[in-house]
Amino acid sequence: MKGDKIITMKRQIPYHGWCFVCGIENPRSIGITMFVDDDGVLTSEFTLSEAHQGPPGHTHGGASAAILDEAMGLVVWAAGHKVAAVNLEINYHKPLPLKQPLIVEARITQVDERKIFSTGEIKLTDSTVAVSGRGIYVVAPKLFDKVRLSGNQ
Repeated sequence: MKGDKIITMKRQIPYHGWCFVCGIENPRSIGITMFVDDDGVLTSEFTLSEAHQGPPGHTHGGASAAILDEAMGLVVWAAGHKVAAVNLEINYHKPLPLKQPLIVEARITQVDERKIFSTGEIKLTDSTVAVSGRGIYVVAPKLFDKVRLSGNQ
């Protein structure tokens, strides 16, 4: 019907223990909660603090790169692929301010036999793209074996 809104359901992506970006067990984590919708688009709204500062009043480029790496990788994980990053391309368009709401979005753009490609953006609240990125992730299930992670080989 004309004028009807389509409601897209979002589900929260589980926290990853000691993850630098989204881990709740890591006291130094950036602490971002991410969601994926029915269309496979990952989103999150977050605010960064002085702990993430680079230039005065703005986010360190490494923090924004880590956030995009996590978002672009998690959207691939949410689609059921155990992967690790092999290539990241980060483009800085505008400085990211501290203490202001920001939005990250990521999506898969291509799936090959072993490689999955994704893109991501960190936006200001007016939808201006401040940082964008592309990632290539390879299937690496053994990297995430519980036995290997615990050190018991």
